[in-house]
Amino acid sequence: MSENQKETLPQEERRYRRRRKMVSLLSLLILLLFFAAVTVWIGGPLLEMLGDPDEFRSWVDSHSMFGRLIFIGMVILQVIVAVIPGEPMEIGAGYAFGAVEGTILCLVGTAIGSSLVFLFTKKLGIRMVEAFISREKLQSLKFLQNAERLNLVIFLAFLIPGTPKDVLTYFAGLTPIRLRTFLLLTSLARIPSVVSSTLGGNALGTENYGMAVVVFLVTAVISAVGALIYKQHTQKKQMKEGDTDSSVVDQ
Repeated sequence: MSENQKETLPQEERRYRRRRKMVSLLSLLILLLFFAAVTVWIGGPLLEMLGDPDEFRSWVDSHSMFGRLIFIGMVILQVIVAVIPGEPMEIGAGYAFGAVEGTILCLVGTAIGSSLVFLFTKKLGIRMVEAFISREKLQSLKFLQNAERLNLVIFLAFLIPGTPKDVLTYFAGLTPIRLRTFLLLTSLARIPSVVSSTLGGNALGTENYGMAVVVFLVTAVISAVGALIYKQHTQKKQMKEGDTDSSVVDQ
Protein backbone atom coordinates (compact mmCIF):
# COMPACT_ATOMS: atom_id res chain seq x y z
CA MET A 1 0.00 0.00 0.00
CA SER A 2 1.37 3.43 -0.98
CA GLU A 3 1.69 6.41 1.36
CA ASN A 4 -1.11 8.24 -0.48
CA GLN A 5 -3.46 5.29 0.05
CA LYS A 6 -2.59 5.18 3.74
CA GLU A 7 -3.38 8.89 4.08
CA THR A 8 -6.84 8.42 2.54
CA LEU A 9 -7.79 5.69 5.04
CA PRO A 10 -10.25 6.80 7.72
CA GLN A 11 -8.65 7.43 11.09
CA GLU A 12 -10.70 4.63 12.67
CA GLU A 13 -9.46 2.17 10.05
CA ARG A 14 -5.85 3.17 10.66
CA ARG A 15 -6.29 2.67 14.39
CA TYR A 16 -7.87 -0.74 13.81
CA ARG A 17 -4.96 -1.83 11.63
CA ARG A 18 -2.43 -0.63 14.18
CA ARG A 19 -4.25 -2.53 16.96
CA ARG A 20 -4.42 -5.67 14.81
CA LYS A 21 -0.70 -5.44 14.08
CA MET A 22 0.10 -4.95 17.76
CA VAL A 23 -2.01 -7.99 18.69
CA SER A 24 -0.20 -10.07 16.08
CA LEU A 25 3.20 -8.96 17.34
CA LEU A 26 2.18 -9.61 20.94
CA SER A 27 0.88 -13.06 20.02
CA LEU A 28 4.16 -13.85 18.30
CA LEU A 29 6.13 -12.63 21.33
CA ILE A 30 4.05 -14.78 23.71
CA LEU A 31 4.49 -17.80 21.44
CA LEU A 32 8.26 -17.32 21.27
CA LEU A 33 8.48 -16.86 25.06
CA PHE A 34 6.46 -20.03 25.58
CA PHE A 35 8.72 -22.09 23.33
CA ALA A 36 11.80 -20.49 24.90
CA ALA A 37 10.55 -21.56 28.35
CA VAL A 38 9.87 -25.09 27.11
CA THR A 39 13.35 -25.20 25.60
CA VAL A 40 15.07 -24.08 28.80
CA TRP A 41 13.06 -26.20 31.26
CA ILE A 42 12.30 -29.33 29.27
CA GLY A 43 13.70 -29.20 25.75
CA GLY A 44 17.29 -28.47 26.85
CA PRO A 45 17.68 -31.63 28.93
CA LEU A 46 15.95 -33.66 26.20
CA LEU A 47 18.30 -32.31 23.53
CA GLU A 48 21.19 -33.43 25.72
CA MET A 49 19.57 -36.86 25.98
CA LEU A 50 19.64 -37.17 22.20
CA GLY A 51 23.39 -37.57 22.61
CA ASP A 52 22.68 -40.58 24.85
CA PRO A 53 20.02 -42.60 22.96
CA ASP A 54 19.51 -45.11 25.78
CA GLU A 55 18.74 -42.36 28.28
CA PHE A 56 16.39 -40.70 25.78
CA ARG A 57 14.51 -43.95 25.18
CA SER A 58 14.20 -44.55 28.94
CA TRP A 59 12.79 -41.05 29.41
CA VAL A 60 10.24 -41.60 26.63
CA ASP A 61 9.18 -44.99 28.05
CA SER A 62 8.71 -43.54 31.52
CA HIS A 63 6.60 -40.57 30.31
CA SER A 64 4.40 -42.39 27.77
CA MET A 65 2.03 -39.95 25.98
CA PHE A 66 3.50 -36.89 27.72
CA GLY A 67 6.91 -37.77 26.32
CA ARG A 68 5.48 -37.92 22.82
CA LEU A 69 3.75 -34.55 23.20
CA ILE A 70 6.98 -32.99 24.46
CA PHE A 71 8.85 -34.46 21.52
CA ILE A 72 6.31 -32.96 19.10
CA GLY A 73 6.81 -29.62 20.87
CA MET A 74 10.57 -29.93 20.33
CA VAL A 75 10.04 -30.54 16.61
CA ILE A 76 7.74 -27.49 16.45
CA LEU A 77 10.45 -25.40 18.11
CA GLN A 78 13.06 -26.76 15.70
CA VAL A 79 10.96 -25.59 12.74
CA ILE A 80 10.38 -22.12 14.24
CA VAL A 81 14.03 -21.63 15.21
CA ALA A 82 15.29 -22.44 11.73
CA VAL A 83 18.97 -22.68 12.70
CA ILE A 84 18.39 -25.89 14.71
CA PRO A 85 18.99 -28.98 12.51
CA GLY A 86 16.12 -31.44 12.34
CA GLU A 87 18.04 -34.62 11.44
CA PRO A 88 19.27 -35.43 15.00
CA MET A 89 15.68 -35.26 16.26
CA GLU A 90 14.46 -37.52 13.48
CA ILE A 91 17.20 -40.05 14.25
CA GLY A 92 16.32 -39.82 17.95
CA ALA A 93 12.65 -40.36 17.09
CA GLY A 94 13.49 -43.52 15.17
CA TYR A 95 15.63 -44.78 18.06
CA ALA A 96 13.06 -44.05 20.77
CA PHE A 97 9.74 -44.63 19.00
CA GLY A 98 10.60 -46.87 16.04
CA ALA A 99 10.58 -45.95 12.36
CA VAL A 100 6.79 -45.77 11.86
CA GLU A 101 5.78 -43.89 15.04
CA GLY A 102 8.90 -41.72 14.88
CA THR A 103 8.06 -40.67 11.32
CA ILE A 104 4.47 -39.84 12.28
CA LEU A 105 5.55 -37.74 15.29
CA CYS A 106 8.12 -35.84 13.22
CA LEU A 107 5.61 -35.13 10.44
CA VAL A 108 2.97 -33.95 12.94
CA GLY A 109 5.47 -31.64 14.63
CA THR A 110 6.75 -30.19 11.35
CA ALA A 111 3.20 -29.65 10.08
CA ILE A 112 2.21 -27.70 13.22
CA GLY A 113 5.46 -25.73 13.28
CA SER A 114 5.22 -24.96 9.55
CA SER A 115 1.61 -23.79 9.97
CA LEU A 116 2.59 -21.38 12.75
CA VAL A 117 5.52 -19.98 10.76
CA PHE A 118 3.44 -19.71 7.59
CA LEU A 119 0.51 -17.93 9.27
CA PHE A 120 2.67 -15.46 11.18
CA THR A 121 4.68 -14.73 8.03
CA LYS A 122 1.49 -14.09 6.07
CA LYS A 123 0.30 -11.80 8.86
CA LEU A 124 3.48 -9.84 9.59
CA GLY A 125 5.31 -10.04 6.27
CA ILE A 126 9.01 -9.63 5.58
CA ARG A 127 9.80 -8.12 9.00
CA MET A 128 8.75 -11.36 10.67
CA VAL A 129 10.96 -13.38 8.34
CA GLU A 130 14.00 -11.16 8.79
CA ALA A 131 13.81 -11.74 12.56
CA PHE A 132 14.80 -15.36 11.95
CA ILE A 133 16.43 -15.53 8.51
CA SER A 134 19.34 -13.47 7.19
CA ARG A 135 18.67 -11.12 4.28
CA GLU A 136 21.28 -12.94 2.20
CA LYS A 137 19.35 -16.22 2.44
CA LEU A 138 16.10 -14.44 1.62
CA GLN A 139 17.66 -12.95 -1.52
CA SER A 140 18.68 -16.44 -2.67
CA LEU A 141 15.01 -17.52 -2.51
CA LYS A 142 13.55 -14.43 -4.15
CA PHE A 143 12.96 -16.34 -7.39
CA LEU A 144 10.15 -18.31 -5.67
CA GLN A 145 7.94 -15.22 -5.62
CA ASN A 146 7.84 -15.19 -9.43
CA ALA A 147 8.01 -18.94 -10.07
CA GLU A 148 5.58 -19.98 -12.79
CA ARG A 149 5.10 -23.43 -11.28
CA LEU A 150 5.32 -22.48 -7.62
CA ASN A 151 3.67 -25.65 -6.26
CA LEU A 152 6.04 -27.91 -8.20
CA VAL A 153 9.11 -25.87 -7.19
CA ILE A 154 8.17 -26.00 -3.49
CA PHE A 155 7.41 -29.74 -3.65
CA LEU A 156 10.78 -30.50 -5.27
CA ALA A 157 12.63 -28.20 -2.86
CA PHE A 158 11.22 -30.12 0.11
CA LEU A 159 11.64 -33.50 -1.59
CA ILE A 160 15.35 -33.11 -2.37
CA PRO A 161 17.58 -33.84 0.64
CA GLY A 162 20.05 -31.12 1.60
CA THR A 163 17.81 -28.12 0.88
CA PRO A 164 17.14 -25.55 3.68
CA LYS A 165 13.57 -26.66 4.35
CA ASP A 166 12.96 -24.53 7.44
CA VAL A 167 14.24 -21.41 5.65
CA LEU A 168 11.93 -22.27 2.76
CA THR A 169 9.02 -22.53 5.21
CA TYR A 170 9.56 -18.92 6.25
CA PHE A 171 9.82 -17.70 2.69
CA ALA A 172 6.74 -19.65 1.53
CA GLY A 173 4.53 -17.33 3.58
CA LEU A 174 5.63 -14.47 1.31
CA THR A 175 4.46 -16.30 -1.84
CA PRO A 176 0.88 -16.67 -3.18
CA ILE A 177 0.63 -20.35 -2.13
CA ARG A 178 -2.17 -21.26 0.31
CA LEU A 179 -1.54 -22.91 3.67
CA ARG A 180 -3.53 -26.07 2.88
CA THR A 181 -1.68 -26.58 -0.40
CA PHE A 182 1.67 -25.83 1.22
CA LEU A 183 1.12 -28.34 4.05
CA LEU A 184 -0.05 -31.08 1.68
CA LEU A 185 2.90 -30.64 -0.69
CA THR A 186 5.58 -30.29 1.98
CA SER A 187 4.29 -33.10 4.21
CA LEU A 188 4.34 -35.53 1.30
CA ALA A 189 7.73 -34.27 0.13
CA ARG A 190 9.29 -34.58 3.61
CA ILE A 191 8.37 -38.26 4.00
CA PRO A 192 11.41 -39.83 2.23
CA SER A 193 14.01 -37.81 4.18
CA VAL A 194 12.22 -38.28 7.51
CA VAL A 195 11.79 -42.02 6.90
CA SER A 196 15.49 -42.43 6.08
CA SER A 197 16.47 -40.70 9.35
CA THR A 198 14.01 -42.63 11.50
CA LEU A 199 15.02 -45.91 9.82
CA GLY A 200 18.62 -45.15 10.68
CA GLY A 201 17.68 -44.33 14.27
CA ASN A 202 15.60 -47.48 14.55
CA ALA A 203 18.51 -49.55 13.21
CA LEU A 204 20.71 -48.07 15.95
CA GLY A 205 18.05 -48.86 18.54
CA THR A 206 17.86 -52.50 17.46
CA GLU A 207 21.68 -52.67 17.26
CA ASN A 208 21.56 -53.32 13.53
CA TYR A 209 24.64 -51.17 12.99
CA GLY A 210 25.35 -52.39 9.46
CA MET A 211 21.92 -51.22 8.31
CA ALA A 212 22.37 -47.91 10.17
CA VAL A 213 25.69 -47.24 8.41
CA VAL A 214 24.20 -48.03 4.99
CA VAL A 215 21.16 -45.77 5.61
CA PHE A 216 23.26 -42.84 6.85
CA LEU A 217 25.83 -43.17 4.04
CA VAL A 218 23.16 -43.28 1.34
CA THR A 219 21.34 -40.35 2.95
CA ALA A 220 24.58 -38.35 3.20
CA VAL A 221 25.40 -38.90 -0.47
CA ILE A 222 21.88 -38.03 -1.65
CA SER A 223 21.85 -34.95 0.62
CA ALA A 224 25.20 -33.76 -0.76
CA VAL A 225 24.01 -34.19 -4.35
CA GLY A 226 20.68 -32.53 -3.53
CA ALA A 227 22.40 -29.57 -1.85
CA LEU A 228 24.65 -29.14 -4.89
CA ILE A 229 21.72 -29.24 -7.33
CA TYR A 230 19.75 -26.79 -5.18
CA LYS A 231 22.71 -24.40 -4.95
CA GLN A 232 23.28 -24.46 -8.72
CA HIS A 233 19.56 -23.94 -9.37
CA THR A 234 19.28 -20.93 -7.04
CA GLN A 235 22.44 -19.38 -8.49
CA LYS A 236 21.05 -19.72 -12.04
CA LYS A 237 17.76 -18.16 -10.97
CA GLN A 238 19.59 -15.28 -9.26
CA MET A 239 21.69 -14.65 -12.37
CA LYS A 240 18.58 -14.75 -14.55
CA GLU A 241 16.77 -12.26 -12.30
CA GLY A 242 19.87 -10.05 -12.26
CA ASP A 243 19.97 -10.02 -16.06
CA THR A 244 16.24 -9.21 -16.17
CA ASP A 245 16.66 -6.32 -13.73
CA SER A 246 19.59 -5.00 -15.76
CA SER A 247 17.62 -5.08 -19.00
CA VAL A 248 14.74 -3.21 -17.36
CA VAL A 249 17.12 -0.52 -16.11
CA ASP A 250 18.72 -0.20 -19.55
CA GLN A 251 15.32 0.36 -21.12
